[in-house]
Amino acid sequence: MKDLINYLDNKGYIESVSAHCDIPCKIYDPIVAQIGVLTMIRVVDLIGELNTNNDASLTEKAQFSRLVAQKEEHGLKVKEDIRVIWGDYFKTPQFEKFPEIHDLTHSIMLNCSKAKQNISREACVQLLEKVNRFAEIFWLSKDISVFKKECPYPPQLELVYPDLKSK
Repeated sequence: MKDLINYLDNKGYIESVSAHCDIPCKIYDPIVAQIGVLTMIRVVDLIGELNTNNDASLTEKAQFSRLVAQKEEHGLKVKEDIRVIWGDYFKTPQFEKFPEIHDLTHSIMLNCSKAKQNISREACVQLLEKVNRFAEIFWLSKDISVFKKECPYPPQLELVYPDLKSK
């Protein structure tokens, strides 16, 4: 198979392509990470409503397992979204303007691990504060002002949004 591909390539039948980003250039938005953290908080709230005592039914135990798995999945998504934006979008001009971004990103990774390892609303809310700051820096680095507003769905916590009307 390799020989066939090399033959076709040498004859000019295969066009070369290249890419340098995980996603198409300039299509970055921290809202995915923000919603991921909100999901983690909502899941922790739902877990708190479950009967997790020894007498819990099989259905309640299954629901607990599903919710924990969802919290883990969204925690991984938060880390991935932040890592990709930090690694692919932020460059020297943004680092110079916002020197805290390295420490903030590292702190998000650590806090996200803590939120995944525990069923702690407090850890998730702290994570949201950091991800909101990341979102704020992201939008400000694009010269887009931001505003804070409570999201319209549970857990109804404050998010940082871009003020797209200001651009």
